[in-house]
Amino acid sequence: MFIGIDHGTTAMRFSTGAREFKISREEARNFSAGDLGRLSPLEEIEGIAVCYSMGDGIPAITDIRKVKNRGIISREGAGKHIGGGTRVYDQIRESGLPAVVIPGLHRGSPTDPRFKAYSHQASPEKIGILYEVSHDLGPDIVVCDASSNTVTLLVTQGRITGAFDACIFAPGTQHGALDVDAIRLIDRGDTTANDAFLHAGVNYTVPPELRVETMAMFAAMECAAMLLINPGAKVAIAGSMAPAIAPGVEALLSRNVAVYDEWSAARGLARIARDVFSGASEILGLAVDL
Repeated sequence: MFIGIDHGTTAMRFSTGAREFKISREEARNFSAGDLGRLSPLEEIEGIAVCYSMGDGIPAITDIRKVKNRGIISREGAGKHIGGGTRVYDQIRESGLPAVVIPGLHRGSPTDPRFKAYSHQASPEKIGILYEVSHDLGPDIVVCDASSNTVTLLVTQGRITGAFDACIFAPGTQHGALDVDAIRLIDRGDTTANDAFLHAGVNYTVPPELRVETMAMFAAMECAAMLLINPGAKVAIAGSMAPAIAPGVEALLSRNVAVYDEWSAARGLARIARDVFSGASEILGLAVDL
């Protein structure tokens, strides 16, 4: 049995590909490795793929016993710090169960060097989504994950090309890029950069009747930007907002888009765990270090 663990913005999701459960990040502060028994007897678990925060401290899919500082450079940065993800990671590491840590995409990743104009491209759970979608749609895909924040990624000929991170381009419901007003508030000391990021989504910036339409427009723009690099790629949308924005994205792109639910990351991570512990030496161009 193989398990994928998605460290999402609001929840931790656990999946074998066939069975799954989720807990809020607050509830995750009480997690124990024994909770995996909801999916499988512990003695039957052959491998786990786990995510943690931005994953910017490692470039490869790495045995959890080799990873320092949970695979991150620092806990400081864009995002909410609750403690549930830390608890889950530490419980998996201390359990002795075979596990790998999934990296995020950053300047140390084997992506198109032009994307390295920005220090960070995507957090680790997005790799799970990419792997799940690529299994269905093939080696050339654009995937937009739209929920609390929006991140769009590109895979070309089976290798990850790059991504637009949540704080760069399209807004999500809660989070988004810092505009001129946000920069002014930060410079005046009225807010922090992280708090400004956490309140830059459409729920704070546009009226309710425009929120879905706005997210659809920006998501389509990110997808269109990726299609400039790989025009033949198939397009998929994942995340909690995917069903709502999909019709708008399809209309703007004039092409069909596949829609994936909130479990796509955890399912894809379970698929990664299965392939890594079955001998795969790379996943979507990312090296495996066991």
